Amino acid sequence: MTILIKSANIVNENHQYVSDILIKDGLIERIDGQIDVKADKIINAEGLHLFPGCIDDQVHFREPGLTHKGDIYSESRAAVAGGITSFMEMPNTVPNTLTQELLEQKYEIASRNSLANYSFYMGASNDNLDEVLKTDVNNVCGIKVFMGSSTGNMLVDNPHTLESIFAKSPMLVAVHCEDEATIKSNLNVYKQLLGENIPVSLHPKIRSAEACYLSSSMAVHLAKKHNTRLHILHISTERETHLFDNQIPLKDKRITAEACIHHLWFTDKDYETKGNLIKWNPAVKKATDRDGILKAVLDGRIDVIATDHAPHTIEEKSQPYLQAPSGGPLVQHALPAMLELYHQGKISLEQIAEKMAHNVAICFQIAKRGFIREGYWADMALVNLNDPWTVDTSNILYKCKWSPFEGTTFKSKIIHTLVSGNLAFSNGSLIEGNEGKRLIFNRI
Repeated sequence: MTILIKSANIVNENHQYVSDILIKDGLIERIDGQIDVKADKIINAEGLHLFPGCIDDQVHFREPGLTHKGDIYSESRAAVAGGITSFMEMPNTVPNTLTQELLEQKYEIASRNSLANYSFYMGASNDNLDEVLKTDVNNVCGIKVFMGSSTGNMLVDNPHTLESIFAKSPMLVAVHCEDEATIKSNLNVYKQLLGENIPVSLHPKIRSAEACYLSSSMAVHLAKKHNTRLHILHISTERETHLFDNQIPLKDKRITAEACIHHLWFTDKDYETKGNLIKWNPAVKKATDRDGILKAVLDGRIDVIATDHAPHTIEEKSQPYLQAPSGGPLVQHALPAMLELYHQGKISLEQIAEKMAHNVAICFQIAKRGFIREGYWADMALVNLNDPWTVDTSNILYKCKWSPFEGTTFKSKIIHTLVSGNLAFSNGSLIEGNEGKRLIFNRI
């Protein structure tokens, strides 16, 4: 199968240029200003911008065990429609992914059902270190540690276990950082004041900036002590951004950080209109935090942008604050949201490609992905920067059928998405039948 993309405005490795691209057997065979060969399919990309496919290093696709919210098939379809060509999925499914056997079962499901390329984290708990240490460094994206409880029951709060994971892990350790004792204390204060009638606007007071910083700073301390390859997920406060270095080349960093779409978009003022729909852990906080996170993304202290896609049903989200789960669906709208920040003059197209594709590939040492290069897998998103559309239930692909962006008009639209050299999404329609591939990592 050959695909020829003609006259695309390529956004790649800090440059923009117009070129043709020839794809053969899933790989980028040639990039040239003018390619005149016969191909099975020709895509006219004149006037469109071609980005390397986004790699989302943090999603919850809910399979197995929670498939009423989403599953690998449904959520990978939404991801591909949003220009995300590869994902890394979290272990707090049911059962939790705490053994090598359970981990491989998820890979088996994805090999049959995922439209996007995929990898899955091995989960850590207080008592499965032996299983964690069996993880294949070249076939698995990383180890996930919840240093603060979130959805699921995987809190790692045993100091000896944490030390052992940080000291012995053979690969990248990705952490959710919120101090559990601080959260419980804050919650008790508000329960004494308000009983069960706590408004969602107090979520950032309960899961506070202090709780985040205490846990993140401890993770950084442990990583420096043991020279761990640490990746801190979903930074939500301006203060935390100062834990990270922008003077070290990314390929040499031992400690990296991620920002998420919701923390770059929403603020605590949005609880008034969005309510539980923007209830995430860690919480969406102040405008100064949102702006500080973006500044750290731009200056290199924060390395990648992801989603923490975590769907729940609208019925679950409609419950009172204390019962409503945290998390929300984002993969279909992440790249359009970042392109909206580009239109607002807050970030460049080159920086979007860097933070959503290049740097994820570098951080995780992904083989032959994340860049538009000859010899690399053809994972790409063709975008029209000037084709406005409004998010509504008719075009939402998440299984849960809602979005915190519902009613938002984005200026940019994903026109085509290619996954491992196959056209997976085109002009509003998904193209079934071509599954994504398992991500491979160059770590030895």
